Amino acid sequence: MAGRRRRAMTGGRPFRVRWLGRVRYRDALALQQGIFAEGTDDHLLLLEHHPVYTLGIRATTEHLLAPPGEVGADLERADRGGDITFHGPGQLVGYPLLHLAGKRGGGMADTVDYVRSVEALVIDVCRDLGLTDVGRLDPYPGVWVRPDGPDPRKVAAIGVRLSRGRTMHGFALNVDPDLSFFDRMVPCGIAEFGVTSLAAEGVDVSMREVVDSVAERATERWAKGPVDRADVAWRHRSIDLAAFTRGEGPGEPPPVGRKPEWMKVKLDTGPEYRRLKGLMRGKSLVTVCEEAGCPNIFECWNDGTATFMINGER
Repeated sequence: MAGRRRRAMTGGRPFRVRWLGRVRYRDALALQQGIFAEGTDDHLLLLEHHPVYTLGIRATTEHLLAPPGEVGADLERADRGGDITFHGPGQLVGYPLLHLAGKRGGGMADTVDYVRSVEALVIDVCRDLGLTDVGRLDPYPGVWVRPDGPDPRKVAAIGVRLSRGRTMHGFALNVDPDLSFFDRMVPCGIAEFGVTSLAAEGVDVSMREVVDSVAERATERWAKGPVDRADVAWRHRSIDLAAFTRGEGPGEPPPVGRKPEWMKVKLDTGPEYRRLKGLMRGKSLVTVCEEAGCPNIFECWNDGTATFMINGER
């Protein structure tokens, strides 16, 4: 990687790379949709998700083998290609939001060609990080370890959407996730092959190293103009923290008892609450009630009342 030089381009559409840390799937989807609808620049969003199983447009719930709630995971529908997949901590998810030229300079963008471009990006990253025996396994999308061997296994899933020459969704590269989450589904609807990660294949790298490699390779592949990268603060390892911060300093933490009854909010999800919640989800509306974690939400929503921010971002 050190021998490669980033393309310096002054013309063309800006390419903005963002490391967002750990983000819930629904929030990341809302961000994608906002950029897709209003953005004029190209973006690459890089992040981890809280545990979530997502169902693509061709997915069947038969490939979900156990309730996600049993392992603290969410379940979401996604308007991308592909079947069912898992996202969670230790997995790098990349969402390229790009403007693509049509075939031969006009018409619709080539979906197959774009998927191949995403696969090539991840293959280059894996090889940069020391996992060399990776490639494609036709006819299955994604990136595979030892694709020509007797036991190929998927290290990265691909699921995209193209509309009006714009891209959404992208790839999920397993760095060091808990692979037991994948045992609770048929990954991407492919029962005959397994799932692996960089760590399981003996590649010891940090998430930051993987993000840096992806950002560099994506810039080379997709940037048509000036490149702008910004990261949220990276988490420190516990060994980097002071002893007091790790809880090893003097003193004992105060005892924490149960809340008194007068402080507890009654969970009342009656018919009116459920109707109103369904309306909010169906219209993709965001309420102050939910964003602020208001303890009176059950009382208000059961009365058919919700609060919105006027002239807010969403």
